Amino acid sequence: MSGEAERGGSVGSVTLWGATAIVIGNMIGTGVFTSLGFQVRDIESGFVLLLLWALGGLLALCGALCYGELASALPRSGGEYHFLSRIYHPAAGFLSGWISATVGFAAPVALSAMAFGRYLADVVPISPLVLSCGILLLATAVHLWSVDVGSRFQNLFSFSKVILILVLIVSAFILADPQPVRFVPRPGDFMMTLSTPFAVSLVFVMYAYSGWNASTYITDEVRDARRVVPLSLLLGTLVVGVLYVGLNLAFLWSAPIDAMAGKVEVGAIAAREIFGDRGGDLMALLICFGLISSVSAMTWAGPRVAMTMGEDYRLFAFLGRKSRRGVPYVAVLWQGAVALVLLLTATFESVLVYIELVLIASSFLTVLGVFVLRIRHPELPRPYRTWGYPVTPLFFLAISVFMGVHVARDKPVEALWGVGTLVVGVVLYAVAKGYGRPKMED
Repeated sequence: MSGEAERGGSVGSVTLWGATAIVIGNMIGTGVFTSLGFQVRDIESGFVLLLLWALGGLLALCGALCYGELASALPRSGGEYHFLSRIYHPAAGFLSGWISATVGFAAPVALSAMAFGRYLADVVPISPLVLSCGILLLATAVHLWSVDVGSRFQNLFSFSKVILILVLIVSAFILADPQPVRFVPRPGDFMMTLSTPFAVSLVFVMYAYSGWNASTYITDEVRDARRVVPLSLLLGTLVVGVLYVGLNLAFLWSAPIDAMAGKVEVGAIAAREIFGDRGGDLMALLICFGLISSVSAMTWAGPRVAMTMGEDYRLFAFLGRKSRRGVPYVAVLWQGAVALVLLLTATFESVLVYIELVLIASSFLTVLGVFVLRIRHPELPRPYRTWGYPVTPLFFLAISVFMGVHVARDKPVEALWGVGTLVVGVVLYAVAKGYGRPKMED
């Protein structure tokens, strides 16, 4: 594993702030501005709704702590693809990489672009689909240019998004009339946490938190990766967890539940309650500004998985091609094309549930890998070890099983889509092996 040791002490161009920005940029996006509308259809208790977001933040933090150890022990770009390949078997990594290279990033990009189009269409008289396609093409173009330009673009929009959320939170409690929502527990609230609606709602929450592992996808581009990547995961997840709980409290405080139920653009609805129609339009524009960061962050991180697969499998060698500036341009174009197809053909809710189910399975195996790697390779240098081990990984695994079982039972069609995606991946792995596979670094 000498190659990984060298990468761990890399002198890449991405600093701690840049790595943290990509975590924040991946996390803060479509989910937090859209998920509450789907949750309040089945859950009306303010206490349970806030508990959902707090639990999601805790779960994301546990996952980030575990991924930090894996990134420290096995530093290489690729996220789950790289981890699962090294911990279990190349086939496990391939399936995870197949998901990431097809829908794992492209679907969230499409969802963020959909939300961008819907928010902006409330303000300007242009088709939401045209606006969605436009932002997708812009982000793709930026990240085709160079790593440094993409990093600066990401830093700018991530910082702006944090400021936007803080403004929304503070303004809600100063300007808005409070809604009749109770935030203290009532009889039956704790039983609600064991129900299928709670589990399904938690999937929406975890979609909003997805991205807490983002810097593991660009490890090769991070300076002093063994130290910086784990720290960026921790800092980014903590910042976003606090902002999410505060923002959803602000939404529930300022906007009627009936007005938000089943709606995607809950951020705009709350903004109009806080600032009035004109102020709401301005805030919708600012939310669009923030959603650009989500599209950008996933356009940066996602192609690095496809690139790493291209380096490891001759069948996909074309995905590993880089421009003179070091950009995996074929992988960037591939992800942009898949996202565009999803944008033109899929519905918001079905894509969200489908992608979150397959991501739950992938992250479950990766966190389980913390135990497996400690048993099989105790000799590996680990500058960072998971805080709270073994409680933190066990908590993550238990909640993941809870979500997966309930959602597969409640959303069988989306679950079958996930199974179908994996079956296609198994077939492609067999074909890829037949083409020959370059020797992975030892």
